[in-house]
Amino acid sequence: MARNTAATDRAEILRRFDATHLRAAGAQVLAGVDEAGRGALAGPVVVGVVALDAEALFEGLDDSKQLSEARREALFPQICERARGVAIGWATAEEVDRINVLEATLLAARRALDVLPVRPQLVLTDYLKIRGLDVPVEPLVKGDARSQAIAAASVVAKVTRDRWMRRYDTEYPEYGFAGHKGYGAQGHLDALEREGSSTLHRHSFRGVDWFDREYRISRSLGRLFDALPTGGLDETESRERWLSVGYALPEYEERLFQEALHPEQTSDDPHMGTH
Repeated sequence: MARNTAATDRAEILRRFDATHLRAAGAQVLAGVDEAGRGALAGPVVVGVVALDAEALFEGLDDSKQLSEARREALFPQICERARGVAIGWATAEEVDRINVLEATLLAARRALDVLPVRPQLVLTDYLKIRGLDVPVEPLVKGDARSQAIAAASVVAKVTRDRWMRRYDTEYPEYGFAGHKGYGAQGHLDALEREGSSTLHRHSFRGVDWFDREYRISRSLGRLFDALPTGGLDETESRERWLSVGYALPEYEERLFQEALHPEQTSDDPHMGTH
């Protein structure tokens, strides 16, 4: 296979940028931080953190928005295997609604940094001003196009979130999440107008709640609801069945699940329910 010289040169430019910052800081390891899903109408915000040293080089790496899905998927295992450390942080759609999308992104970033297996001496971000860290943080304008560590973090965040949204497409097939990943594509907007919003949507975002409807639930929770009135499932069995599918309940659905099991506990949210 012919070597893509332009892509290799681009990756080397990103690596040198980080190496320069490491030398200036007198550091050995820096971490790049970037997010995916901040502007989506549904699903979580996902933050990737990748720790690298000055010698790391990932050929073909660039800002994830400049890469094809196939290229991102090819780079993802390389980054996970060869980086000094990789971590992922999440903030749910309900957390976005509760504290706003910027604060949810910062929360996801701190969660990722908390579980990063190596301690960096410098953190570079794609202009995300993370507060309260005990290491220097440098927010960079267009950082994912300048720093190899941030570009790697952008790939980790994007691939992780895209896989998650494709998986949840089977739970909410009305919306086409596998294609648009929860962003405001016309097909998604049309589905919102036709179906109303779901428990996976961000209800504080403009265009999500078109009508005053109950939030559409996932198929798995619907199957659990169908089983509960017959007495066929107790709480432990229901949760085990859900977890065996490999999913975590959105926060709205966790409350719905508990209310179905304990109907004496009522919700204050008028939207909670099924279509």
